Amino acid sequence: ALPPARIRGVETGGCPHTAIREDCSINLVAVEELERSEPGLDLVLVESGGDNLAASFSPELVDLCIYVIDVAAGDKIPRKGGPGITRSDLLVINKIDLAPHVGASLAVMEADTRRMRDERPWCFTNLRTGQGVQVVEDFLLGQLPPQVARSGV
Repeated sequence: ALPPARIRGVETGGCPHTAIREDCSINLVAVEELERSEPGLDLVLVESGGDNLAASFSPELVDLCIYVIDVAAGDKIPRKGGPGITRSDLLVINKIDLAPHVGASLAVMEADTRRMRDERPWCFTNLRTGQGVQVVEDFLLGQLPPQVARSGV
């Protein structure tokens, strides 16, 4: 877990999507404050909670976008599309262990994901067992400059 001093929260006073779409300045200020208080950071993660498939993440806010969906939301989520499904750098379909409990078909999710993303990377994960975590880690390390990736960040 990250030390609390390295975590910043932002309050929008409204829906979470306002901090990632309409005006991302609140996040930019939080990142700048974090960089000032924690010099030498190689990596900053910006997370936006919620279930708005139509939300578009401000490209100027991030170098890389990872979109995580939950199998428990149903196997039709990939086919619904939206910018996170179709344009994220990596799509992670998490909680695959729940599929039989919610009537979701991983085969349907896979077919729809392949159709919606073409060759863009994606993976199934189950964080309870660690299944798929190595795929995500390898993807992230592949995006970092070599000196940062070697440092074990």
